[in-house]
Amino acid sequence: MSTRILARRAFLRRDPSENRCRPIDKRRTRYYNTSKMNDSKKNDKGAIHVSLGIEFSRKLALAYNAVCKPLCRELGLSKTAFDILMFLANNPDCTTARDIVEIRKIKANLVSVNVDRLVQEGYLERRAVAGDRRKTQLLCTEKAQPVIARGREVQERFFARLLHNTDAATREAFFRTMEVIGKNLDEILKENG
Repeated sequence: MSTRILARRAFLRRDPSENRCRPIDKRRTRYYNTSKMNDSKKNDKGAIHVSLGIEFSRKLALAYNAVCKPLCRELGLSKTAFDILMFLANNPDCTTARDIVEIRKIKANLVSVNVDRLVQEGYLERRAVAGDRRKTQLLCTEKAQPVIARGREVQERFFARLLHNTDAATREAFFRTMEVIGKNLDEILKENG
């Protein structure tokens, strides 16, 4: 039982006399096999494995952060500040703090603090949007261009490494599948938005 996490749909109550959690209700228990993220072990009847997609996205984020860390350390930028700068550089049609919050899913207070720091250090410039006094555009400055160039090099090496040991047909199929999944996600959001 050490490789499994016992989870209940209801809350679990700690029973100090038995030094374990006891379920509050008698609904069906679900088991999550966390020892390996593959099908090498047979499920118990009714067991559910943690999604490989969740594991993949977690590993992807961890690997990307690990690859960016040395550059961030060298430049004296936090990872969040680096992400904001690269997002603005790679998405010229997204130029507001709201875009960063909504698309990159970075908390508004972190965006605010890091944008202030990037402006103070000369990497970003704030510019009022004509016709809407409430909006402020965030534009990368000349000082930011060498940082952006190095960041893009890191990103290109990272994505090339991700696709290492794949042939052209596999990559083409992968990108086609991702495009279809993206369209499906757009439809789901549209239907449930």
